[in-house]
Amino acid sequence: MARDPEVARAFYGPLLGWEFERGPDGWGPSLRAVVDGVEVAGIGSVAGDWQPPVAWTTYFGTEAADLTADRVRERGGTLAVGPLAFDAGRLALASDPAGAAFGVWEGDLGCATWVKSPGAPVWIELRTADPFASALFYGEVFGWDGRDPSRFEVRYEHERVVLRADGHSVAALRRAADTAPHWEVFFSVADPDRAVGQAAELGGAVVEPPADSPYGRVARLRDAEGGLFSVIGAK
Repeated sequence: MARDPEVARAFYGPLLGWEFERGPDGWGPSLRAVVDGVEVAGIGSVAGDWQPPVAWTTYFGTEAADLTADRVRERGGTLAVGPLAFDAGRLALASDPAGAAFGVWEGDLGCATWVKSPGAPVWIELRTADPFASALFYGEVFGWDGRDPSRFEVRYEHERVVLRADGHSVAALRRAADTAPHWEVFFSVADPDRAVGQAAELGGAVVEPPADSPYGRVARLRDAEGGLFSVIGAK
């Protein structure tokens, strides 16, 4: 969610090589980011005088948003919005018991094709004080243990609880007591070091400079309006 989608377009378009399509305008002007013909992200704006921090929200797909919302509440989470009908689907915005915000989406997820090209989101990571408690929460809310084990797997590696889906490591939950709990999105780039310099030229800021990690070379950045995200070297 951006204060001005056009400012976000001017930043992320050159940085990540995104093309853009117009998105639904139910909550104000919005854009869809496209990589290799696949919609990989959305940029929306908040109408009216309410100005929350600029931030990326991670949405988890679900077969039934209402059932998932009930599970969130039953397990100590909070529902902030919905579930409600939106763009041929149903969505809800929630937070886990530690306060990390996330979304729930029922409908066409727009991600049937796994995109590894530069510009696509390839990794999400929850930074929280107790990743094991969080893993229990999300595992029960989304039924990770009850899904096809040939498609879904939860493992512990590199000091993280990691979710694998269809052969890809897609999400991790890690300990981070020095920051407010939050989900962080990692976008693939051809060269993280070059991306850091380009982000600064486009009006962004470097939070953590490029460094090697078990999953590739990464850097943490803020966009031109202050939204936090990370980049990771394409494999």
